[in-house]
Amino acid sequence: MIRDFQVADFFTLANGICGTAAIFVAMNHVREASADKVYTAGLLVMAALVFDVLDGRVARRRHQASALGRELDSLADVISFGVAPACLAYAVGMKTPADAIVLLYFVACGISRLARYNVTAEALSAATGKVRYFEGTPIPTSVILVLVMVALAWRGRLGAELPFGVVDLGLLTLHPLVLLFALSGSLMISKTLRIPKP
Repeated sequence: MIRDFQVADFFTLANGICGTAAIFVAMNHVREASADKVYTAGLLVMAALVFDVLDGRVARRRHQASALGRELDSLADVISFGVAPACLAYAVGMKTPADAIVLLYFVACGISRLARYNVTAEALSAATGKVRYFEGTPIPTSVILVLVMVALAWRGRLGAELPFGVVDLGLLTLHPLVLLFALSGSLMISKTLRIPKP
């Protein structure tokens, strides 16, 4: 199988590896809370973003884009920009059942957005051979949410100190901050929002 990989695919794998490492660090933060772990997870997600940008550039420069590469890219992106940010949010204190539902929604939106892109990419690029725009925000925009959590760690606002506290919804409680994930997920699956692709 490795023989079928193009050079760009190794950058894609590095993206997924960084995202997985960020999840491990987030789990470590649950066991032993430390702002350093949040910073490390944030750096790993940023590294994943760098590899995500590089894999596309390498593939275009070498004219080696492939269906395998596109699928690898989507799988790595789900890990690094979907699951890892959700795990980090849970680790830093957004862990009530209602928070978890919102975080699961966010991940489901990321998966759906990438699946839709893979299915529609050919149709969107039919005339020019290049996809001209994204439908909905690209999943790597979740890096913004990770930076928010890193900033909160810097200010010592994690766990019980999360901004906006907790809202009682009757049987459930929710951290209003988690609604940023609901917004991000909803923007990813939007069909009306079109963003030009560089």
